Amino acid sequence: MLLCVCWLQLLLVLLSCASLCRGENCPASCLCPDPHTVDCSGRGLTRLPDAIPLDVRRLLLSDNWIPRIPADFLVLYSDLVYLDLRNNSLSRIEPGTLSPSSRLVFLDLGSNNLTEIPKGTFGESRSLIKLRLGNNPHLSMVNEDAFLGLTSLRELELERNALSGLKVGALSQLPSLRVVRLEGNPWVCNCNFANLFAWLMANRHKLPNGVEGMECSLPTDGRRVALSQLSQDSFRECQASLTLTDFLIIIFSGISVSVAAIMASFFLASTVHCFQRWSKGVKGDEEENEE
Repeated sequence: MLLCVCWLQLLLVLLSCASLCRGENCPASCLCPDPHTVDCSGRGLTRLPDAIPLDVRRLLLSDNWIPRIPADFLVLYSDLVYLDLRNNSLSRIEPGTLSPSSRLVFLDLGSNNLTEIPKGTFGESRSLIKLRLGNNPHLSMVNEDAFLGLTSLRELELERNALSGLKVGALSQLPSLRVVRLEGNPWVCNCNFANLFAWLMANRHKLPNGVEGMECSLPTDGRRVALSQLSQDSFRECQASLTLTDFLIIIFSGISVSVAAIMASFFLASTVHCFQRWSKGVKGDEEENEE
């Protein structure tokens, strides 16, 4: 009996020490439910907390007022695999924040103030599996190469943003993509949307609800139309239409051909003139020799 009591006392001492050590490594006003998790959600933070353990793997920072993340943040916390920054005040992500060597698997940037996702934002992070970018009311532009190199990305959320269009290349270069959310955006049914519409029809199995509930506005009168009511024939006129770039190419090609024709004509005329002068010279020499 005495032995059991001694073992119980020793166990309590060890648990107390572990708890104290964990508390010492935990940032002020945050919770650390286990040695590799730091929970600072809903603490009214206006910047990243100090003294985050370097071996943290799950960092919860949702529901704060954090405006930016330093570009070298993930370099310092190389073991981090789960980062929740939902519902903060982020307006942009510093280039180089993620890198190919990053171990991050889950990243939530939803419900922030992001306005655009430029090329190279996620640094070709090959470990990233789930990326949440939904509910950013000012997010109106996603670069075609914004997700370049995210070869392991399976779930992408872009719902309820301010996107009126999206280049298909931003999605087609994600070989592991299984789920994508695009509903709730103010899509415009113009010729720029035609390719995205074709991609959505071919990949509707990747949309949680298919195209049901997705709408786009007509460029003529702004009337909202459900994508389920459209077909490829709805964009038939776009196949024959020419963009400004097409017109510039045609004009430049025409000018180039004209210049080439003029130079060729000038060269041919010069050659004929020289040949005529040479012929007259040869004929004159022959006449002198005969005399």
